[in-house]
Amino acid sequence: MANQTIFQNAKPEIAEALKPVLADTVLLYTLTQNVHWNVTGPLFQPVHALTEEQYTELAAAIDEIAERIRSLGLKAPATLKAFIELGSIEDGDENASAEDMVRSLVHANEAITNTIRPIISKAAEAGDEVTAGLLTDRLTVHEKAVWMLNAMIGQ
Repeated sequence: MANQTIFQNAKPEIAEALKPVLADTVLLYTLTQNVHWNVTGPLFQPVHALTEEQYTELAAAIDEIAERIRSLGLKAPATLKAFIELGSIEDGDENASAEDMVRSLVHANEAITNTIRPIISKAAEAGDEVTAGLLTDRLTVHEKAVWMLNAMIGQ
């Protein structure tokens, strides 16, 4: 019963901690779309194909994270203003080189991993295995994205 009480008491704090994850996921989705639509040059085809896979995966993740916030009892942020205020990912440059676009995606995925890591422990300590599992899965996705994007530009 004590673990259930800890979880119940931690729900608002965990939900609040998820809001920047949601915001950064939305901002990364937008950045990924920017790269997908505007990349040019010899890397066009592989970047275009990879970013389509990534933004499709991110769209589902946005819904999953927002619904987790709701299931923990808070409203999910849902405005562009809120996403910009809560998030840490910067806008992309549609005129950047393909390599710079890919680097911006690397940095954005790394930023999300830095946001996610401390929340996993917080959720696990509170007995919120669902949130810890969700975030561990998200961490896996973003770390793989960093690896794949870096490999694409020879990093």
